[in-house]
Amino acid sequence: MIITADEDEVLDIELEEDFLKANERMAKLNRRTFDRAGVKVIDFMGSIGAGKTMLIERLAVALRGKYRMGVIAGDTTTAIDAERVAKHGVTSIQINTGRLCHLDAPLVRKAAKKLLRERVNLILIENVGNLICPAEFPLGAHKRVVVVSVTEGEYMIKKKNDIFRAAEVAVINKKDMSGPMGVDVDGLVKDANDANPKIKVVVTNARSGEGIPELIGALEL
Repeated sequence: MIITADEDEVLDIELEEDFLKANERMAKLNRRTFDRAGVKVIDFMGSIGAGKTMLIERLAVALRGKYRMGVIAGDTTTAIDAERVAKHGVTSIQINTGRLCHLDAPLVRKAAKKLLRERVNLILIENVGNLICPAEFPLGAHKRVVVVSVTEGEYMIKKKNDIFRAAEVAVINKKDMSGPMGVDVDGLVKDANDANPKIKVVVTNARSGEGIPELIGALEL
């Protein structure tokens, strides 16, 4: 299933502050809806290629039997990510945002209503691949996760630390590539903690599954 943003439903980061406030109000409404339904919601943010989809796939497998999971996948055009997660027996809804670089609370509400009808009790949101725009648009999630990979370079967190201040959990993925890339993983962990001293940092290799139990713990799942 693909949901396409109608023109009157889209909030763009370049619009006036009133639209940001409108998104925040809708995000609060989303949270109340999730709480009443007894549904946990987690928003995954990060660049294209950081490994968000594979992490969600790993969680889908690891948490099978414990949660009735649904996934909302955000992308500008394709349904590739939703289709990948659906192969694990997870109800998945794709939101296509067109040219927009983030999901917003009204679009997530539209998709979440469909998942709530399926009586899910855990929703994982894969935000559009971007380390800037999503930070400004809360969706009503109980936790926000920012995912970076060592392949993005040793200065990625220092250059984009605003999104770390907006998150509760940070994932440093593709640990296995740290040697070939010449990137110090401990240095990235320090950068994340410097950006947000309250953030929980987890180091993973999503492809092998390393760090997934620690991520589940950080997400309190």
